[in-house]
Amino acid sequence: MLSEPQVAGPSTALMRKAYARWAPVYDVVYDKLTEPAARAAVEAASVHGPRILEAGVGTGLALGYYPKGSFVCGVDLSEDMLKRARGKVHRKGLSHVRGLQVMDVCHLGYADASFDAVVAQFLITLVPDPEAALSEFLRVVRPGGGIVLANHFGQDAGALAKVEEIVAPLCTKIGWSSDFKASRIEAWARRNGVEVQGLKPTFPGGFFKILRMRKAG
Repeated sequence: MLSEPQVAGPSTALMRKAYARWAPVYDVVYDKLTEPAARAAVEAASVHGPRILEAGVGTGLALGYYPKGSFVCGVDLSEDMLKRARGKVHRKGLSHVRGLQVMDVCHLGYADASFDAVVAQFLITLVPDPEAALSEFLRVVRPGGGIVLANHFGQDAGALAKVEEIVAPLCTKIGWSSDFKASRIEAWARRNGVEVQGLKPTFPGGFFKILRMRKAG
């Protein structure tokens, strides 16, 4: 997902236009850079069971990482991105991918408790209303299921926070911001009775992190 994240969030119309421009080159720019974090997120989500929703599936870079026995559905705001994801599913024979649909993650068209886990990679800092998206993830996950986020989250304080301030202009150019802190997600979790199971740094050098949460039940 590729737009400069703002506190208020970009409109869905602007996001669709941005994704249409990025779709042809997305894999070239992001594949190797995001692969370790994507694999870690898929592994963390798969622990909860085979029925997984990938929110913001994009061009489907992570679809091949799921276990063969999985039942994976993917949603994205961009039809341009999804066309490329469907091509991957067809070329690679990814039979565990059961559906790829255009959908707004803030308004998911699934019944309550439909999935064992929801995984969102490089998405949550970009949606217009992150808390609304998280609440939708929580709704469609079964009791005891998981929500896994792979993302760059800015540091609240310390030496690394200073470094992030220095490199912020470069990060902004490639679609990441240090303005969005993991503490915002953790505050949402506390308000909704969701257990935060861990925030784990990953490649490159801890820039990306895997945030794992569990729904009560």
